[in-house]
Amino acid sequence: MAWDAEKLAALREKYAQGHGGDVFDPAYRKVADQIFDASGTRMAPYAGISTLLDAPQREIDPQDPDFGDLQVALIGVPMDLGVTNRPGARFGPRALRTIERIGPYNHVMACAPTYDLRVADVGDVPFASRYRLEGSLDDIERYFEKVHAAGVVPLSVGGDHSVTYPIMKAIGRERPVGMVHIDAHCDTGGAFDHSKFHHGGPFRNAVLDGVLDPTRTIQIGIRGSAEYLWEFSFDSGMTVVHAEEVPKLGIAAVVEKALAVVGDGPTYISFDIDGIDPAFAPGTGTPEVGGLTTREVLAILHGLKGVNVVGGDVVEVAPQYDTTTNTAHVGAQVLFEILSLMVYSPRFA
Repeated sequence: MAWDAEKLAALREKYAQGHGGDVFDPAYRKVADQIFDASGTRMAPYAGISTLLDAPQREIDPQDPDFGDLQVALIGVPMDLGVTNRPGARFGPRALRTIERIGPYNHVMACAPTYDLRVADVGDVPFASRYRLEGSLDDIERYFEKVHAAGVVPLSVGGDHSVTYPIMKAIGRERPVGMVHIDAHCDTGGAFDHSKFHHGGPFRNAVLDGVLDPTRTIQIGIRGSAEYLWEFSFDSGMTVVHAEEVPKLGIAAVVEKALAVVGDGPTYISFDIDGIDPAFAPGTGTPEVGGLTTREVLAILHGLKGVNVVGGDVVEVAPQYDTTTNTAHVGAQVLFEILSLMVYSPRFA
């Protein structure tokens, strides 16, 4: 239909006097009413105390935590004693907290997760020593046992990938979890340098401890020269999708495979930033070329809507290797996407 003065007048009548929070679509209106005050003002993304995803901050006593009515706790795990190459992921939680503009609305999944869920940034896991890896893993397990006992779903930021093992020990003890794992590396290696506790082996440890179900585990984006170390993944029954297979299969097929693997059981989502090609996220300890794009990762995560997500993490962001802050931005966006999936998890639906 042709543009004319009558149509212009109608638009002026509807929109000229309003503010950014005046939204007419009912679904969008619900979001806007949560974010804007009556005068049309919303919090500036660069103001206030920096928290993960700009979620409310909640002070927690680590020794005797009271999580109140929280459904999801955003938790920093600043420990990278398990790295085999470049250190620095201990700064990951702080780097993600400084990213000032993620969300609050997820247009693909049609939710505003920090408003749709009772969620807060509860700070970082406290460590008794900055030098002892095994002791730090014990600290993580004890902390997450308290989170799990309170009925709160943890969504964490590492730290290196060794931190996922004690988290799984805490939440998978009654029933082993399945996993969607996006990474360049399977992380199912054996002992290196006389220790099985490192970021290349958390999922072997978790399977052998009975807290991770390998038949309900899919690993996506795997590539690089460490392939010969990952035979445990195949022997235990994990499904491995190499990075070069993703464009050949297509995102829809990868998602279909992931949904078939995890089924409707409790599922953990673990995202290592090196799953993404270093062209998009160079700030990590073990970068591998030929990785997934940010768009591919987001599309895979969007396809998991409705999965029974009982926990998740973003790990291995080492911000000092990326002066652009792109890596932390990618990590924060993926954290947001996992939180968005939790909105639709059967646990909360």
